[in-house]
Amino acid sequence: MTESKKTNTYTLNRTDEILMIRPSGFGFNAETAETNTFQKQEADMDAQVVSAKAREEFDGMVEILRRAGVTVHVFEDTPHPVKPDAVFPNNWITFHRNGRIVTYPMLVPSRRCEIRPDILHHALSHWHFSHVWRMDVKAREGQILEGTGSMILDRPGKVVYAGLSSRTHEQLLDHWCAVTGYQSLTFKMSTADGHEIYHTNVMMALGQDYAVICLEAIQDVADRTRVETSLRTSGREIISIRFDQMDRFAGNMLEVAGKEGEPLLVMSEQARQSLDPEQVARLSRYARLIPVPLWTIEHYGGGSARCMMAEVFRPPAKD
Repeated sequence: MTESKKTNTYTLNRTDEILMIRPSGFGFNAETAETNTFQKQEADMDAQVVSAKAREEFDGMVEILRRAGVTVHVFEDTPHPVKPDAVFPNNWITFHRNGRIVTYPMLVPSRRCEIRPDILHHALSHWHFSHVWRMDVKAREGQILEGTGSMILDRPGKVVYAGLSSRTHEQLLDHWCAVTGYQSLTFKMSTADGHEIYHTNVMMALGQDYAVICLEAIQDVADRTRVETSLRTSGREIISIRFDQMDRFAGNMLEVAGKEGEPLLVMSEQARQSLDPEQVARLSRYARLIPVPLWTIEHYGGGSARCMMAEVFRPPAKD
């Protein structure tokens, strides 16, 4: 594990400290592709070349983030068993300022082995977290909730936005909310051609003072109105994106803190290129845009920049 050392600071809904997993066996996962329409497979795909390119993109992203002042804790993926999606840790772990770590039940068996006891031990021993809530055991009962892929957290407002899908079960979400004290706002979501959207975080990103969201993916008018009302009530400006922009991962962004708490909005280069000048101008009022090239990871993995970052909200240091 490698990391840059820096004092952790918090500004409401963002942190300057994230965890990332450097991939060992990245590649197209046929299991996850059954519910993830963003993944693509090529007949002449060379698995080793794809995996090597993914590591290059990962290393480039880490360098960009650290240069901007973000503390990045990098853990190496273990080669056995092979874990094609290990580069997306936000689906299996969240860190909370009350000292709790939560691990989550994922839909397909090939992803469940991504949960790393050594990382949990490191966080408990060195980052001052006090306990782990092993929600991942719920997978045995067929209940699924894939971390901050499933849930968009308004941490200060204690609201969780969640699009229901085969990877986000409402019953388990209600249980999570009962334990954590959040209120849930759920809705149905779909792509332009009517397919289920596998994760909420490909159509919605929540900054401190704004929300990037593909409102047209919420086809039920009542659901859409409830989401818009909640976001506006929280004081956020709604920056709407289109279906074609969502397909290029413009909803898969994350706001983090850089040097001296500077707000940064991390996204892929593909997502940045999809944005209109007016959208760029509106977002730039709130954060500095940080685009990173993730073409291979997006193409074969069906996830992007936000999926690669697990936010670390450490508990306050004890005197």
